[in-house]
Amino acid sequence: MEFYAKCMFGGILACGVTHASVVTLDVAKVRTQAHSKAGNWPNGLVASISKTYTGEGVKGLTKGWVPTFWGYGAQGLFKFGLNEFFKDYYSHVIGEENLDQTWKKLVLWALSSGSAEIFADVALCPFEMTKVRMQVDIPEIKMSHTLPESMIPAMSTMYKMRTETKFPFGSLVPLWGRQVPYTMIKFVGFYQTQEMVYEYLESKYDKKKADWSAATQLSITFGCGYWAGIFCAIATQPMDNLVSMKGIAENKNKSWGQMSREMGAVNLVTKGLGTRIIMIGTLTGLQWWIYGTWKNFCGFGTS
Repeated sequence: MEFYAKCMFGGILACGVTHASVVTLDVAKVRTQAHSKAGNWPNGLVASISKTYTGEGVKGLTKGWVPTFWGYGAQGLFKFGLNEFFKDYYSHVIGEENLDQTWKKLVLWALSSGSAEIFADVALCPFEMTKVRMQVDIPEIKMSHTLPESMIPAMSTMYKMRTETKFPFGSLVPLWGRQVPYTMIKFVGFYQTQEMVYEYLESKYDKKKADWSAATQLSITFGCGYWAGIFCAIATQPMDNLVSMKGIAENKNKSWGQMSREMGAVNLVTKGLGTRIIMIGTLTGLQWWIYGTWKNFCGFGTS
């Protein structure tokens, strides 16, 4: 149990710190997704950041960082901690001796991370709904209600308006639709890429993973994480757009299908994608690096 507890703490560090550190990119992405189609917001990272700073200053650029930190910290606790638990549990059920082919390990990694993410998103959902609603609030665009700028009062307001906001779990299904495949790609992509990198290094330099310094291993960890994050962003972009769109009052009674049709297939896939690739690639690389650093500190290796 001590091993899993330490991994859970590593997950809090990995996800809470990283997501909070790039909240400016998140503000720009969410506002572009929510408002640019109606012509109320520029369609681009630099333009979105510039407009936010002009209108609201630094406060606008960091809007929602507190629920981001706590929400993704809670998510990381379950994402990484339960992934380790389910990986051990499923390995025991299947039998270590039966994991003798690549495709079997891919299935194990996907099942473990997907199972963990189901629980992780339950913890994340109330914070994510609050964060998105806070970020889509823009002074010059009239909303039905403007949330307080502090997390607890904002969540309290979201609860009082629950018939409109569907708080606290109204976005859970689309969140699962975004995060479960995202996490499966994130873990499978990372583990598989890492194995390929170390196999290449062994064939070229005749050095196994353990022969490389911890600093080198963690550099490889970051690179493999960034690479996996690119595919995470692309695969889950449509659901991310829908979650952002749901934060607008005018969409409160619309179904997810109706919002998809109104947004259009191209916009659903591409709106805010460039920003999200930068954001998710960086996030995923840093998350694996922080988690690997913490595990190495605890004596568990770098991944």
